[in-house]
Amino acid sequence: MGYRFAIVGATGNVGTEMLTILADSDIEVDAVHAVASRRSVGREVTWGDTTIKCEDLETFDFSTVDIALMSAGGDVSKKWSPKIVQAGAVVIDNSSAWRMDPDVPLVVPEVNADAVLEHTKKGIIANPNCSTIQMVVALKPLHDRAKIKRVVVSTYQSVSGGGKKHMDELWLQTKGIYANDHFQPVNFTKQIAFNVIPHIDIFMDDGNTKEEWKMKAETMKILDSKVKVSATCVRVPTFVGHAESLNIEFENELTADDARELLRESPGMMVVDKPEDGGYVTPVECVGEYATFVSRIREDSTQDNTLNMWIVSDNLRKGAALNTVQIAECLINRGFKGQKAA
Repeated sequence: MGYRFAIVGATGNVGTEMLTILADSDIEVDAVHAVASRRSVGREVTWGDTTIKCEDLETFDFSTVDIALMSAGGDVSKKWSPKIVQAGAVVIDNSSAWRMDPDVPLVVPEVNADAVLEHTKKGIIANPNCSTIQMVVALKPLHDRAKIKRVVVSTYQSVSGGGKKHMDELWLQTKGIYANDHFQPVNFTKQIAFNVIPHIDIFMDDGNTKEEWKMKAETMKILDSKVKVSATCVRVPTFVGHAESLNIEFENELTADDARELLRESPGMMVVDKPEDGGYVTPVECVGEYATFVSRIREDSTQDNTLNMWIVSDNLRKGAALNTVQIAECLINRGFKGQKAA
């Protein structure tokens, strides 16, 4: 028996990736619907070797699908996810709308796959923040071996994390600089071309940004509530691919060699770590890849039981669309039958 999917927000960067990855997955799909706002109705998107036309979110009948993959933003999800659940489908949401809801599981399949079984509480499963996902995929096997006490992370996040308008702004600013045509920031607080901005999302009362708070709160919910996380999140002028520099303190001894071997054997990870020119992965090289890459694994000589490492991942894939489809696979592999079998 195959499953019927709706991709809500199918015309966006992540929505189109969801369609691509779902088509390439091992999930038996009986039907897939591209769903979007009214202004995108009739627009064609790619599904496997064919094209399908977008349908109107306002009038689409969600009782005809088993799983809805949501990538239309938090406001849309807050309004529509409960309605979709009421129609009988399970929602896997890529926005921040439901992540910290205690009745909604927050899932990274390599870390806490069984949490998908908790979807029965509200009918919704949340996909974590892109920067959190790649970090916890790497932390999980290390935590299981040596128990992590504290993580200090600095992120280098591509503009696609903010959507197409942020990508367009980087492109226009870059062209403008070469043409001596000054382009005022619109979606960023400062110039992003040839610059870095230590500010993602709004500032909170304690001085952290909401993106930094997300990394802390989501890691505690997914991995372990006792792990302390201190984050500095930075937007950099790359189009796709997030990078992170981690300093990880453990309760027990874990050498760099041990960590390297653990990560080589861990699902979703690829170790590229040679102390030589080019012996590491950069954001440009991770684009289009499914894996989370780890490089520069080394011991911190200033602190006992502490390692440094560098992590890179395609934020539109593992950081969003891929993780969402993998959640659907976890749900199906644990006995979810869909509406046709209900």
